[in-house]
Amino acid sequence: MTDTDTIFGKIIRREIPATIVYEDEDVLGFKDIAPQAPVHVLFIPKNEVIPTLDDLTPEQGALVGKLVVAAAAYAREQGLHKDGYRVVMNCREHAGQTVFHIHLHLLAGAPLGRFGTP
Repeated sequence: MTDTDTIFGKIIRREIPATIVYEDEDVLGFKDIAPQAPVHVLFIPKNEVIPTLDDLTPEQGALVGKLVVAAAAYAREQGLHKDGYRVVMNCREHAGQTVFHIHLHLLAGAPLGRFGTP
């Protein structure tokens, strides 16, 4: 496993608490500590740290697919698919990325505004 000292690396290593709602061999899902919707879960790769989407290589494309599949599985399990949900990945500061370890946001639980605000 490749780790960094980001907050996500610390969550993966269980050095700081998080409300984990999904986990498999490659992906960890946990509730966002500053939710932007009633349901706001982050899905991160556990075994590989990639700072931004711009840093992805073609060989790592399947990893992003695993994040999406995990988010969709969680949404179905929680019944979020009935009303709909949004998945978002930010790339760099101007897009709102604050932790430089790629991650996918799952937002649901209320009608979402045009750019992700409830």
